[in-house]
Amino acid sequence: MPFLHTFRGRLLMILALMLVATLGVQYYLNLVMQQENDELRRLQGEALNAGITLGFQGLTSETDRLLDIVNNPNQPFLDESARKRIRDVIIIDNDWHVSDSLNLEYLPTVDEDGELDYKMLSELTDLPPLVESSRLGDDLSRFPNQRSERNVAFDDEAHAVPIETSRGRWYVMVLLKNDRSEAAARAAQPLVVTLGVLLISTLITFWLVWRFTRPIAYLSDAARRVADGQLDVRVPITGRNDEMGRLSERFNEMTRELEKSKELEEQLQQAERSAVVGRLGSAIAHEIRNPLNYINLTLDHLRSKYSPDEPDRRANFQKLTSQLKDEVARINQQITDFLNYSRPATANLRPIEAREVIGASLRIVEAQAEENDIKIAVIEHENIPQIMGDPEFLRSVFNNLFINAVQAMGNEGGKLTVKIEADDAEALVRFEIADTGNGIPAENLSKIFEPYFSTKETGTGLGLAIVQKIVEQHNGSIKVESTESKGTKFTVKLPSVKQ
Repeated sequence: MPFLHTFRGRLLMILALMLVATLGVQYYLNLVMQQENDELRRLQGEALNAGITLGFQGLTSETDRLLDIVNNPNQPFLDESARKRIRDVIIIDNDWHVSDSLNLEYLPTVDEDGELDYKMLSELTDLPPLVESSRLGDDLSRFPNQRSERNVAFDDEAHAVPIETSRGRWYVMVLLKNDRSEAAARAAQPLVVTLGVLLISTLITFWLVWRFTRPIAYLSDAARRVADGQLDVRVPITGRNDEMGRLSERFNEMTRELEKSKELEEQLQQAERSAVVGRLGSAIAHEIRNPLNYINLTLDHLRSKYSPDEPDRRANFQKLTSQLKDEVARINQQITDFLNYSRPATANLRPIEAREVIGASLRIVEAQAEENDIKIAVIEHENIPQIMGDPEFLRSVFNNLFINAVQAMGNEGGKLTVKIEADDAEALVRFEIADTGNGIPAENLSKIFEPYFSTKETGTGLGLAIVQKIVEQHNGSIKVESTESKGTKFTVKLPSVKQ
């Protein structure tokens, strides 16, 4: 078996594909985040350059302040993107005064003497922390916004650039806006996607585990049922060609063979029991029939030689002896039924006409049917083929069925319908015998073909068992449908002669 067609091969291949897909998605996310970070750094750098340029322009201008330069529509320093990112630009002179700013609160004011009152850099306590402040050297101590635990929570950042002028060292400090929530969202994005990938991978893993273990669950349940004696159980075959699919097929083959073995064992046991019963029955029947024949002959002798002369006594004597002969005949018939059922019999199959068998059996019940006002109807379809059967055996089948039907309707009248039709699709001839009698109780339907089961007080319980046995010897089938108080229908199917 190729490795990729095995359970292990497919599982390893799927897990490898999931690993490659996970790594691929993670690599793509890292690439996208790197590109976004590069773009953010580029925009921050452009904003910083614009702010420094703006500060340098304000430092060198004699007349315009930073606000005037920014508000000038023709200024080339700040575009829309830089405006969104620059919070403030502060110019600091060599005396650490705030010379100019975009924030009106930081601008110098005019005192009572008409002179400018500058704010000191040290007075600005709400500035964000400096970035890359180590390059400022000793001047760093003059900045109140050195990075510390106090201002580490600020979102924005400050960049101070020294500029050497003829008036000494000045500084341009650019304050840039930073949105920490946006940064946190960017940082969380890979985690969210990774979590989604892991969730999908987990779901796929669960599905794979369920799919690959489902046949094992089927096999476990089927094995338990087989251990309980249910040999007809089969596990579903899903078309898989790996180890699990082959194991399911082998299991079904095993249960089929076990079922066949059990059926053969039961048939063998039944055959052995039948052979023993047949031999025993033949011996018993021989020993019983000899006295019965003697009793029957003696009754005939008594009726002819010792009949009383008085009419009343003669009539009573004839009645009693007739009853005795009837009982002897009944016992003899029961012995015959028992022998017919227990002894193996070989049917002499040959082509015969279906209507001839039916007609011969109907003649037996015609007199009783007419006496009980029972109507008999025979419906025969056209082109009925011959059937393969033994006339004597089949006559016994239909004799039993017709007699049972007439007895079921009693003396209250009714209708016996016999339908004969061909089933060309199955190469069969179907016989339907329906009566309008009392019907069979539902709880007895499954028992009527069992030996020695009978609802009649004088029945042997072997009639329908013999019927079923003969039909099966003819490779046919028989089934019954019945509704209490409405009637019963027997359907017999026998193979037709192949054309």
